[in-house]
Amino acid sequence: MAPQDLAPGTNGASSLTDGESVPAPEPVTSGTEPCPACGHRGAQVLYSGSDRLYRTTSARFSVIECSGCRLLRLFPRPTPTELRGYYPDNYWFLPDEDATSRLEELYRRLVLRDHVHFVSRAVKRAGRRGLILDVGCGGGLFLRMMAERGHRVLGLDFSLSAASIAWHGKAIPAVCGTLSKPPVADGSCTAVTMFHVLEHLYDPVEYLESARRVLTDDGVLILQVPNAACWQLLLLGENWTGLDIPRHLFDFKLGDLEILLDQCGFEITRAKFFSLRDNPAGLASSIAPGLDPMARRVRRVPETSGVRLWRDLLYFFLVLAALPFTLVEAAGRAGSTVFVEARKKP
Repeated sequence: MAPQDLAPGTNGASSLTDGESVPAPEPVTSGTEPCPACGHRGAQVLYSGSDRLYRTTSARFSVIECSGCRLLRLFPRPTPTELRGYYPDNYWFLPDEDATSRLEELYRRLVLRDHVHFVSRAVKRAGRRGLILDVGCGGGLFLRMMAERGHRVLGLDFSLSAASIAWHGKAIPAVCGTLSKPPVADGSCTAVTMFHVLEHLYDPVEYLESARRVLTDDGVLILQVPNAACWQLLLLGENWTGLDIPRHLFDFKLGDLEILLDQCGFEITRAKFFSLRDNPAGLASSIAPGLDPMARRVRRVPETSGVRLWRDLLYFFLVLAALPFTLVEAAGRAGSTVFVEARKKP
């Protein structure tokens, strides 16, 4: 997911309120800013690593835990200019029209049904079929699938290439911009969705407050983030792709989201800890990042169509092998991602 708001003015100071692992947490005694959640300055290093997936930098970063509220965040935090450099130009792509790409499209449609079902259920509970605004829409496939089911949709993404792919490749109306300056009127959306967006933001509060303004009174907010309380993080440490060093500025647990959403005027009505698209694939990419199809494209790994197909198949079988563990993990409310449905508080 590309960063959604990299404006220099967003310094992360808004209150949210209430690689190589180390053998024991290391205290961070200097150089850290106050925790954006609670203002506490004390923190300890939990993990350390670099860009393991896309290899955009050799710089090393730490994931630190606030000693007060235990929110996890990246340290040192990149500047907006630095952070832009960690999202490659070809982070978004329009699939080629070959047999392998068509198979990949079918696979993506299959695993995205999870997202479509979760949002469709939430919209149905809202009692109306108004506009669905997808923040961080990427290439627009999710919105294409929602539009095929009769919903009015609009995509929003910081990346011009992503918005262009959604518009021209998926025939989905999409805008290049940020939710800080929403392209829709207040009270005009039945649903606002953010899949893997909050963890990329300097100031998540600003986005959530904007989402509340554009939603109708009975509208619904859908969030998905990597779950920092998952078993995969406990087992794999800094090798867990959910940390996505250095692109993820925060690493949330469900309790962090509850506090954050409460401050922004929302209450959680439903949470789910499994995503067919993300949980098994995340484990597969953690184990074998060199096989990850997106990472190979981003890094422009030279491969013939035949080699590409075999690597994709090998990755697919690794994803299948990961499925049983991720289902058990999610059943224990410790899945590697968490979906949240939230509504405005009265």
